[in-house]
Amino acid sequence: MANQKGKRRRFGSLRKLPSGRFQARYPGPDGLLRSAPETFPTQTDADRWLVRKEAEIIEGRWRNPDEEIVFGVYAGAWFKERDYAATTRERNGSALRLHVLPTFERTVLSEITTPQIRRWRADLLDAGVGEPTVAKAYQVLRAIMNTAVDDGVIRRNPCRIKGAGAARTAERPFLEVAEVFQLAEAVPVRFRVFILLAAFTGLRFGELAALQRLDVDLERRTVSVRRALAETRKDGLLLKAPKSAAGVRTVAFPASLKAELAAHLDKHAESSRTGLVFTGARGGQLRRNNFRRIWLRAVEEAGLGDVHFHDLRHTGNTLAATGGATTRELMQRMGHSSVRAALIYQHLVNGRDHAIAAHVDEQIKRVRPAELSGEGPEEASGT
Repeated sequence: MANQKGKRRRFGSLRKLPSGRFQARYPGPDGLLRSAPETFPTQTDADRWLVRKEAEIIEGRWRNPDEEIVFGVYAGAWFKERDYAATTRERNGSALRLHVLPTFERTVLSEITTPQIRRWRADLLDAGVGEPTVAKAYQVLRAIMNTAVDDGVIRRNPCRIKGAGAARTAERPFLEVAEVFQLAEAVPVRFRVFILLAAFTGLRFGELAALQRLDVDLERRTVSVRRALAETRKDGLLLKAPKSAAGVRTVAFPASLKAELAAHLDKHAESSRTGLVFTGARGGQLRRNNFRRIWLRAVEEAGLGDVHFHDLRHTGNTLAATGGATTRELMQRMGHSSVRAALIYQHLVNGRDHAIAAHVDEQIKRVRPAELSGEGPEEASGT
C-alpha cells in the first residue's frame, strides 16, 4: 500500500484517517496483517513506530499481541507458586492486592515502563501510603518482573528506581540493662522472665512463645529454638519452623537468669515435657495481640516512651556486640541467615557463646547486685 506521498514503503503501510491522525499497519511473522494498537498524531510518529516494529521482527523480539500476557494474570500465577512462610505470604499478598494490582492488573507486562512505575510510586506516597509499605509493594513488583525476565516474557526489568525498595526508617533504640528490669517489673510476674529472655538472648516473640520445656537446659544455661509461633488473619495461630535454617539454634542465657527461669518453670509453665514455657494470662497460647496491651501498660509505667517489643531483641544484639562477639557469632546467636550455606547449621563449640552470655551477666549484676545470691525475686523477699 502506498504512503501519503505515493511512494511504496519497504515495510508496512501508513494511511491518514478522516480525524487527521495516522494509522500504521504491518505484516506479522505469522502472515497476518496487523494494525498498531493506537493511532499517531503525525506521519513521522507512525513511521518511527513501524521502524521499531520491523526491528523487533528482525531481531526475534516480536510477540504476538493476541498472546500478550497481562500483569494481573502473570502476577496471580507467580504469587501462587511462591514458597512463602505464612506471615510473609500475608504481608506480600496484601502489598500486591492493595497497592500493585489496582494500577497494573490489566496492563500488558511488556508495556510496563520505568516512567510508569516511577509515577505509580510517587502517587502512592502522595496519597499518604507509608514509605515502608510503598517499599514493600515495589519489592514485590520488582520480584515479579525479575521472574518475567527469567521466563522470557519481557527483556528487561523496568523496576530501575534506585533506592525504591529500601524504606528509610528511624533507628530503633536499645535499652539499658536497668530499663530492661524496669519493664520486667512492670509486667505481671508470669511475663517477667519472658521480658528478660527476650532482652538477654535476643529471641523473637514468636520463638519465645513457642518454647517448650524440653527446649530449656538449666544446667547448660541454654534455650534451643526449634520452632516459632506465627499469627495471620487468614489462618490464625500457626506453629512453624523458624524464619530460616539459621534460626534453628541453641543460645546461652546469663547465669543471673537461671534461678528466675527455674522458678518460672515451676510456677507458670505447662507441666508436660512438651508443655509451653510461656502462656497467656489465662493459661492458653500466648498471642502477640493480647500481649500488646500488657506491653503498652508496662512501657508507660516504666516511662520509656516509644519502645517496641522487638527493641528487646535489638538490645540483646547490642549487648552481645559490646561483649566482643564476632559477626559470625552474632549471626549464630541471633539466628540470622548467612550467605555461606555451610555456616547455617554451625553452632559455636569454643565456649564463646557462654562468654557472650557471661558479659551480659556482668551487665545485669551491676544493676542487680542483690541477685548475686542466685535467688529469684520471690525467694529473696521471703514470699
